[in-house]
Amino acid sequence: MDVELSAEFRCGERTWTVGGFYDGDGVHRLRALAEEEGTWRFVTTSNSPALDGIKGEVVVDPAAPGAHGPVRVDGFHFAYADGTRYRPWGTTAYAWNHQDEQTRTTTLETLAGSPFTKLCMCLFPKHFIYNSGEPERFPFVRKDDGSFDHTRFDTGFFARLDEQVRRLGALGVQADLILFHPYDRWDFADLGPAVDDRVVRYVVRRLSGYANVWFSLANEHDLMPGKSTADWDRIGELVTAEDPHGHPLSIHNFSQHFDHTRPWITHASVQRDEPYRTAENTSAWRERWGKPVVVDECGYEGDLEYDWGNISGQEMIRRFWEGAVRPGRWHVDVLDTWECTIDRLPGTYETFVLVPLPSKPHQAVRLVAA
Repeated sequence: MDVELSAEFRCGERTWTVGGFYDGDGVHRLRALAEEEGTWRFVTTSNSPALDGIKGEVVVDPAAPGAHGPVRVDGFHFAYADGTRYRPWGTTAYAWNHQDEQTRTTTLETLAGSPFTKLCMCLFPKHFIYNSGEPERFPFVRKDDGSFDHTRFDTGFFARLDEQVRRLGALGVQADLILFHPYDRWDFADLGPAVDDRVVRYVVRRLSGYANVWFSLANEHDLMPGKSTADWDRIGELVTAEDPHGHPLSIHNFSQHFDHTRPWITHASVQRDEPYRTAENTSAWRERWGKPVVVDECGYEGDLEYDWGNISGQEMIRRFWEGAVRPGRWHVDVLDTWECTIDRLPGTYETFVLVPLPSKPHQAVRLVAA
């Protein structure tokens, strides 16, 4: 905790300031995401003489085939750094990374055969229905009396987290890492500002060098009374300050939406705030916040006794269609299926459009993404 380390990386006219972290066994690391090819030169700054003033350079080759870089906001949508369109087809496996090795492996195998491109997962373990087991490791070192030493990170836990993020990246899946949540029996939900900030600084410095990382401040922030809006603002601003690469950053709700107009928020991460309406509200949310809306929790297909986990497969598909089709600008075509003519209405449409149809049968209306 006494050692502070950073480095300035420079490539051409661009510079990045990257914070370092302690990785156990006397090793300090710096991770930078190579955002462009060329010669990257660096020099370190530290209050430790052994780590201060170290200089070097790294030659970065062109990106490998299929590597598009980190995801950025592109208007109301997303794109990789190279301009390739990114669509966040997401799922949640909040505590998969805290399970036994076989469950973790099975999760990755299942994802490999799925169409998902984003996974919400928690930094801290979760205590909730169907998830009450004791994890093998924790972010903090555990003392002999069972309590946790909040001044010492378990670097083995974080090394495993690194590997999980890397393996998700190999599958083409973005790791949307949730920093805090209320489902807790280890007192991690209310560590106090000093420890919260230490955790956030360490995690962001450790993971921001990966291209496939997103950060979320909380799962269901409004169920955490120990943190005020000012606390969330402080944490969000800290993530922004510690992440030189500007990964997507959000905060997730239970029933009360956060003010997503905050400058540190890149996109709105929401779950349903009505039992049967979710994506139907995205148009209004985009207008309210002026940012992309990702519905990270629209309910779950299943047969649970809880309303959040018992929707049908057909209803899940309907909700996906709502999310995919509703937010966008469209051309409107009128097709005469007998005469084989296509007449396009002038302009584009996002909300409501009255389509004048000729008074004869066999007409069709087609919407084409603008």
